[in-house]
Amino acid sequence: MAVFQLQRTVPLPLDEAWRRLTTWSRHGEVVPLTRVTVRTPPPTGVGTRVVARTGFGPLAFDDPMDVTVWQPPRDDSPGVCRLEKRGRVVMGWAEIEVRRGPESRALVTWREDIRLRFLPPVCDTLLARAGRGVFGRAVNGLLRRG
Repeated sequence: MAVFQLQRTVPLPLDEAWRRLTTWSRHGEVVPLTRVTVRTPPPTGVGTRVVARTGFGPLAFDDPMDVTVWQPPRDDSPGVCRLEKRGRVVMGWAEIEVRRGPESRALVTWREDIRLRFLPPVCDTLLARAGRGVFGRAVNGLLRRG
């Protein structure tokens, strides 16, 4: 298991930070070599299927994910979303939490347990570090773009 967590505090209302992080097609704009499609009709909720296709040509693979928790923020209640990764190559889960932070800013927490089927456990530390870097840049990009 390669588990990592990152946090960002941004000058956005909770609902706007949530929208920017959970508009799934936008993830493909900030993750290199990745295209994201939603395979179920809107709106997003429990049961929504999201597929990230990463790579190019014969080196590409799918990362199918199902939304298993969907609680958008309301008033001062935090928003929480959990995605279960169901792929042949990428497994694990991701959780996105958006809550009220200092000075009415949004505090975003992204937690992830990522496993690659053919990577031995001795590589977990390196995988977690790489995941923190890739997803940290992705979260920054998503939160910056309107």
